Amino acid sequence: MAQIDHLGIAVKSLSAAKSIYEKLGLTVSPEETVEQERVRLVMVPVGESRLELLEATSEDSAIAKFIAKRGEGIHHVCLRVPDLSAAVERMKKDGVRLVSDEIKIGAGGHKYVFVHPSSTGGVLMELVESHEHA
Repeated sequence: MAQIDHLGIAVKSLSAAKSIYEKLGLTVSPEETVEQERVRLVMVPVGESRLELLEATSEDSAIAKFIAKRGEGIHHVCLRVPDLSAAVERMKKDGVRLVSDEIKIGAGGHKYVFVHPSSTGGVLMELVESHEHA
């Protein structure tokens, strides 16, 4: 069964953005960089899910382009699935448009893939394979 893993939030300044969550008494993970996506991020556990705060490390990153076009805010919804490879194959077979057909390794060693907003009612969706939060 799929569950919400996290909500990705694009921010201009990671240090400024994470301070509000710290002021609320929430734990903020150490910063991590995902070179292939050109982002720096932290995770903020909230209940059974998390918030992922994303800061661009390059002007040509997806996060920098998102902020330039739409401003800061929710960038994507991430669902945790039990078998990512099977989910990707099923979506391809059913004509679902993926941002990339390649399953990548991201923050915390999670395998992930993005589903294009044209196939999800306008929302960028990330899928990750189930495993415990770090």
